[in-house]
Amino acid sequence: MANPIQRLPSWDALQAGDALPPLELPPISRLDLALYCGASGDHNPIHVDIDFAKAAGMPDVFAHGMLSAAWLGRLLTNWVPQQAIRSLALRFVAITHVGERITCTGTVAEKFAQDGQPYVRLRLATTSQTGVQKLTGEALIAWPQH
Repeated sequence: MANPIQRLPSWDALQAGDALPPLELPPISRLDLALYCGASGDHNPIHVDIDFAKAAGMPDVFAHGMLSAAWLGRLLTNWVPQQAIRSLALRFVAITHVGERITCTGTVAEKFAQDGQPYVRLRLATTSQTGVQKLTGEALIAWPQH
């Protein structure tokens, strides 16, 4: 992948309301959840054991909230270098189920400068193919200076 900074609009061209290129993911599979368990070290059986999930009152296993958070991190690093991310605050809104197709989006909420450094505040969300928001949040980006 090319350096993401090459795809950024100029600071002057960037406006509140501008959208980041969305990150569209394939349907979540049980394999995705099992692989995330291993990668994250989060082996809570509610995410991979259907009998456990049903005993807990759920119809099926469901995705880790932090998996969706990681996808929002990928949305950001597809747009700016990782070192430009100053903060990421997220709120878990709804459960992400097996089979759902998630789209990660970001919108410029504000741009400002502080101590000579330009910043962009973004509104973020993950949304299912049926339009249900799963995570919402905000990120603060130190605008890369060439």
